[in-house]
Amino acid sequence: MTKNQPQLITYVDRLAGDLAGLRSVLNNELAGVFGGVHLLPFFDPIDGADAGFDPADHTAVDPRLGDWGGVGAIGADFAVMADLIVNHVSSASPQFQNWRELGSASPYDGMFLTLDSVFPDGATEEELEQIYRPRPGAPFTTFDVAGEQRQVWTTFTSDQIDLDMNSRVAWAYLLTVLDRFAEAGVNLVRLDAVGYAIKKPGTSSFMIPETFDFIERIAAEARQRNMVVLVEIHSHHRFQIDIARQVDLVYDFALPPLVLHALHTADAEPLKTWLGMAPRNCVTVLDTHDGIGIVDVAPEGDQAGLLTAEQVDALVENMHDASEGRSRQATGAAASNLDLYQVNCTFFEALGSDDTAHFLARLIQILCPGVPQVYYAGLLAAANDMELLAHTGVGRDINRPYYDDTSLADALARPVVQHTLNLLRWRSLNHGVFDGQFELIDSPTTELALRWSTDDRHLEARIDLTARSFRVELDGETYTSPESWPYDSQSM
Repeated sequence: MTKNQPQLITYVDRLAGDLAGLRSVLNNELAGVFGGVHLLPFFDPIDGADAGFDPADHTAVDPRLGDWGGVGAIGADFAVMADLIVNHVSSASPQFQNWRELGSASPYDGMFLTLDSVFPDGATEEELEQIYRPRPGAPFTTFDVAGEQRQVWTTFTSDQIDLDMNSRVAWAYLLTVLDRFAEAGVNLVRLDAVGYAIKKPGTSSFMIPETFDFIERIAAEARQRNMVVLVEIHSHHRFQIDIARQVDLVYDFALPPLVLHALHTADAEPLKTWLGMAPRNCVTVLDTHDGIGIVDVAPEGDQAGLLTAEQVDALVENMHDASEGRSRQATGAAASNLDLYQVNCTFFEALGSDDTAHFLARLIQILCPGVPQVYYAGLLAAANDMELLAHTGVGRDINRPYYDDTSLADALARPVVQHTLNLLRWRSLNHGVFDGQFELIDSPTTELALRWSTDDRHLEARIDLTARSFRVELDGETYTSPESWPYDSQSM
């Protein structure tokens, strides 16, 4: 990644059918908007137990999308990010199936994490209770392995088999995937679920010191292949600050709930507090393929959060109310993916399907420090997909819609989407000023004011949460409405 320009986050098939279709959309309907694209798992298959995050073959493109040449073709025009799924593989992977058949005689023996490989003398109830887990229940599944019943570590679902990172075979597997990425011209690697990758008795097995050692080790391999590494962690905000000191890029997952809190309550103070301490080597998001994270701003034990417990509870209720209860049908025990720390809802509906609030949220994002990533459903101001949720029973599918040529054209024609596209084109064109010095300006609780400066450029912005108004000044130009950012194709 060479420029601080907005990036698109998208499933290839759900937005544009296949890789060729996505390249066309990026270069035509979305011309000038994005400098890069995060291709959500495009590996074989894309429709497993977890929407591609459980690859049977992490080195192969699902043929329904195209091939590695299609990835490279996008990479010729845009920075490309791909997911390195470091924690697990699919139970349908040939490696796991071979191990199940042959056991210790398999060349993949030791690749997969078992209960006894972490706890060779057995685990006490207290030790098992210490394990941090993203969903309820024990993180183990019993499999028949060469006629023997084995407790295999499955942090997420029983179809996602955890890798043993102490294993030479597992490490070689990850390097093979990195090599394939490098050959295809992938520029950035997102380490998916890396916080869970290392397990150790007597610990939470989440973001322990050995996890940082692993991140450093795999990041070094990626850099040798000319790739930048983004770490994906949902946790208390102090972790994000610690992690950022040790990695290339980290997500700012605190931003989405803080922006929602600000717009729902006209209270910008928690957001300003965070912007005063947040890592600067971050990637900002408002929404992603997962739910809207809450743990990132919540208290943890005796550690204060960016929001109080009462504010977190109120935020969750405000989101459910704003979506007229639809998000309740997709969150927690109401859906099969029981994420403990997320609300499943499109960002547009979390703001009450309000065009003005949606534009202000995106404006705040692009003005904050970091590289802005924009999820395709958020870009298109998508409503909660209740039909897809009913069909799959998977909570996160409420925010993972499918578009065809007609529905995409209809979405792109909406004024709220056109205004967002023009705003992002402006952000992409003027990315240089956002590499300068950032500072907050003193402002009332109900306002967010900030400044960006370089040697020859100056930006000042003030957003009034009560009036739902804003004023942005850049190099003598003033913007006070969504229509202030007309798109001039000759300027791109």
